[in-house]
Formats: sequence, C-alpha cells, structure tokens
Amino acid sequence: MMKKNIIIVTLIITVLILPSLLYALETAPRISDREIVERLARLEEGQKSLRSEMNSRFNDLRSEMNARFQGVDQRFEGVHQRFDTLQWMLGLFITIVLVILGFVLRMQWQMQRRQTRIETSLEAYKDELAFIKGLIEKLLPPKGVL
Repeated sequence: MMKKNIIIVTLIITVLILPSLLYALETAPRISDREIVERLARLEEGQKSLRSEMNSRFNDLRSEMNARFQGVDQRFEGVHQRFDTLQWMLGLFITIVLVILGFVLRMQWQMQRRQTRIETSLEAYKDELAFIKGLIEKLLPPKGVL
C-alpha cells in the first residue's frame, strides 16, 4: 500500500509541475535576413570605433613609454657621469699610491746600500783594531816581568 501511495503522489507532482516548466520556455521571435545584416553592420561599426579607440590608446601609451624611457636614459647618463668621475678619482688615487710606494722603496734601497757600506767599513775597522790589539799585546812585557 505504501508503494502505491508513493507512486500516486509522484504522478500528481509530475502532472502539476511539468506543465508549468514547459510554460517557462520562451519561444524566440524569428529574425529576418535584413535585421541580421543591419545588426552585423552595427557590430562592424562598433568594431571599427573600438579599433580606432584602441589605436589611439596604444599611441598614447607608446608616447608615454617613450617619455619614461627618455627619463631613464637621462638617469643612466647621470650614473655614467658619476662612474666616469669615480674612475678618474680611482686612477688618481692609484697613481699617488704608486708614487709613494716608489719613494719608500727607493729610500729602503738607499738605506740598504748605506748599511752595507757601513758594515763593510766596520769590518775594516774591526780588522784594524784586531791588528793594533795584536801589536799592543806583542809590545807589552810578559806578566811576570814587571
């Protein structure tokens, strides 16, 4: 019995709801060829106006981008000038350092040469003093004599 009731309720719902769903569909009116051609012509005109508007926008953007790139080029020119100045200053600094290093090395070489001459003369004085000491020892009387 329960199955029978369910089937009856389902049939009643189907009979009541299905026709209302069919009335929800709307039939489209027929469009003539002339209306189609007119609408296509309007679409083409709209496309042309959109193209011209887009071209003008692109040209505006292009000119704006060119102006921005010129500004960037000017900034890079400023950076380039700064690097030129930095390169010149670095070259001057390296030159000064090399000149000072040359003077220091020359002074060290001269001092080394002078030290070598003094050591040579001291060796000669040492030999002479040893010779004189030997002569004095020979001229002194032996220890037990005086």
